[in-house]
Amino acid sequence: MEEGTSKEPSYSCCNEEAFQWDTREDCEVRQILDRIGDKWSLLVIALLDNESMRFTELKKTIDGISQRMLTVTLRQLERDGLVSRTVYPVVPPRVDYELTPLGVTLHATIQSLVTWTETHQSEIAAARARYDASAAPV
Repeated sequence: MEEGTSKEPSYSCCNEEAFQWDTREDCEVRQILDRIGDKWSLLVIALLDNESMRFTELKKTIDGISQRMLTVTLRQLERDGLVSRTVYPVVPPRVDYELTPLGVTLHATIQSLVTWTETHQSEIAAARARYDASAAPV
């Protein structure tokens, strides 16, 4: 294969020695972190822990998400290999979503983040209140 014609993604943007990601938009690690770090992806992954759910169940459970945004989020998570989609040949069509084995490994990490947030929420609320009080116009 000629140089530069590979179909494999390039990871040259990442500093492998430090296991850091680059700040450039085309950095693969940054793109993955952007995807899994958005609020809708986090909620979908959290909800699919140990169970599959239908689109309508997810929509009803996630307060504030639009149908379009849920569709986009599920497609992106499916593309990244974190969520699988199963279509059943019934009328009306039934589609279930569940975490893939890769998605399950990510869920454990997300659960750690949720636990940290729950543990420190009062400290964060106090810091916000102090900041807001000091930033208030006189």
